[in-house]
Amino acid sequence: MLLDLTPDQEFFRETTAKFLADLVPVDELRRLRDDADGFDRTYWKRGAELGWTSLLVSEANGGGSVSGRGVVDLAVIAHEIGWAAAPGPFTTTNLVAAALSDTDTHKDVLDGLIAGTTIASWCLTEAPPSDGLGDVALEVRVDGDELVLSGVKRPVESANVASHLLVVGRTGDGLTQVLVPTDTEGVTVEPMGTVDLTRRFSLVRFDEVRVPASAAVGEVSGAADQIERQLQLALVMLNAESVGAMQRSFDLTVEWAFDRYTFGRPLSSYQALKHRYADMKSWLEGSHALADAATDAIEDRAPDAGELVSAAKAFIGDYGVELVQDCVQLHGGIGVTYEHDLHLFLRRVTLDRALLGTPGEHRLRVADHFENSETA
Repeated sequence: MLLDLTPDQEFFRETTAKFLADLVPVDELRRLRDDADGFDRTYWKRGAELGWTSLLVSEANGGGSVSGRGVVDLAVIAHEIGWAAAPGPFTTTNLVAAALSDTDTHKDVLDGLIAGTTIASWCLTEAPPSDGLGDVALEVRVDGDELVLSGVKRPVESANVASHLLVVGRTGDGLTQVLVPTDTEGVTVEPMGTVDLTRRFSLVRFDEVRVPASAAVGEVSGAADQIERQLQLALVMLNAESVGAMQRSFDLTVEWAFDRYTFGRPLSSYQALKHRYADMKSWLEGSHALADAATDAIEDRAPDAGELVSAAKAFIGDYGVELVQDCVQLHGGIGVTYEHDLHLFLRRVTLDRALLGTPGEHRLRVADHFENSETA
């Protein structure tokens, strides 16, 4: 990211970068391809000890950020995770921690998330025909002193290792969030495939799942604003992560262009290739700028925060994959091999593009923001 960092933020970034280089180098990422969890629990706990999981948690609840701007701090770490294509349920754990902290509920679960000993995941998106961004068909109904959940969520990150799921459902005309232990009767977790080597996703079924009314996170039928805020936070992390992967891919490809010679000249000397590098550099700088602007807006809860983060998701979703695909092509035959590192970052940006809304869906959200501002 190109934000002006404080000395504390820069130290936090450098510490994270060194930690990731030491614990999850590319050889480890390849090994994790066959790991059921996709990450090592000790590694995740050590990351939590660095502060990865407490940045959106209030000091009263045991959290805190390094700069007082937790969303920016979070984006800085997400960028480093993308640059390393690192594993771990970073986005989803922080979303659940933020929700529990904001509502001051389920302190025992929150403490475990901060410590890295508990894994929890946010269940927002659903299966067709309710798979559009913002569509919610899962039902949460009130039955006496219980809440009953019926429906399907997918894809849910790390549901296979999570002890709790923060589920978004519809109660009448409003939205409700409920924290559900994964061992509750009626919860079924089915693994899904993914192009990413280190992230695991599942389809989760809720078949008349009953939990106490105290499992609600926030107001029953009144959680729409809370859910929108969590979506914006999730998009900040996905955008920063994708830009990190784009930057790493571009850096690898520039280095290749200067080191690789054909007909006695480096690849970097050919005019046609220079034009392609210039295009990629413009996409990369635009991605940095949009991601940074959206991060600042969401940190400050600016009126145009939703518009900016959707604009960033649409732009990065389109140009991120195109940039890394170009990097693969510029490497020639070696670029499409498993032994080369580029596919690790192509996998990351490809999956991030598909999560929490396609570029087309986010362009529609931007259009809705414009329409609403004109009629306000």
